[in-house]
Amino acid sequence: MNFLAKNGKGLLLCLVFAIPACILGRLLPVIGGPVFAIVIGMIFAQIIKKKDSFEGGVKYTSKKILQYAVVLLGFGMNLEVVMETGKQSLPIIVCTITTSLVISFVLHKVMNIPEKISTLVGVGSSICGGSAIAATAPVIDADDEEVAQAISVIFLFNILAALIFPAMGAAIGFSTHSGEAFGIFAGTAVNDTSSVTAAASTWDNMYQLGSQTLDKAVTVKLTRTLAIIPITLVLAINRARKEENQSGGTVSLKKVFPFFILFFIGASIITTVAVAAGVPIESFQPLKEISKFFIVMAMGAIGFHTDVVKLVKSGGKPILMGMACWIGITAVTLIMQHFLGMW
Repeated sequence: MNFLAKNGKGLLLCLVFAIPACILGRLLPVIGGPVFAIVIGMIFAQIIKKKDSFEGGVKYTSKKILQYAVVLLGFGMNLEVVMETGKQSLPIIVCTITTSLVISFVLHKVMNIPEKISTLVGVGSSICGGSAIAATAPVIDADDEEVAQAISVIFLFNILAALIFPAMGAAIGFSTHSGEAFGIFAGTAVNDTSSVTAAASTWDNMYQLGSQTLDKAVTVKLTRTLAIIPITLVLAINRARKEENQSGGTVSLKKVFPFFILFFIGASIITTVAVAAGVPIESFQPLKEISKFFIVMAMGAIGFHTDVVKLVKSGGKPILMGMACWIGITAVTLIMQHFLGMW
């Protein structure tokens, strides 16, 4: 009862943000529910003047619900299938992730972009957009405005990728008789799942390939998602080391360790074992949908905490960083696919 008294109104408000955002996200998947939720949250932040009674639930949603979403994301991953596809796409994935992280680090130093925003943009660009940002934000203790900034940057280049890549794939000579090459390209070079799906489905529709491209792209995307694990662990260790240096004492790694990532791994293992035992992968679809809904709820909460004027004013440098990461990932993906004889 104490929990509901403290958090109930805020949780209900985030639910109000999430429902229309999910509907709009399904109507316009290239934009996606999380972006709509951030915008709706920002609008309500201007309308609601007395926010104190909502604060507990909104904060709980932006922190805890976001972590629960990452855990449930693991139920969508059959590690056996992911590893099989990973044999083919892993060299490309490693190179693109490295490229994005290096670019974001260099531009963070050169352009004096705040470290946490740089980390979120670099990780979001290289791994899996909103999901990676959701997993990384609590590990580096990013605030809601930093998360909203990173999500906005990722969203911009998601749309560009979904619109441009199918035409570009045809222009540079990807096979139109198979979804293999473009599926790997979309799975490694596009940030967020919604835009990966949009780009791959467009290719399938253009050349009557059924769901060949989509199946390949989504599986490659899931392989990229696994990179959340080592990156969040490295970031946690790095944060503990920095806090030790600043405090002059010892900081327990347990204090900053992302334990929810262990539950994410556990969920993936449960799915893999269950599927191997004969349970249809579709049985886990409801948990995946709940994960997506929780992310949308959390993004609504983040939008509610975001100063839209400050977001617009500070957006220039992060957008340039996002563009540099996006171009770098695209170029490296194409070079690696050509080098490996995939097109």
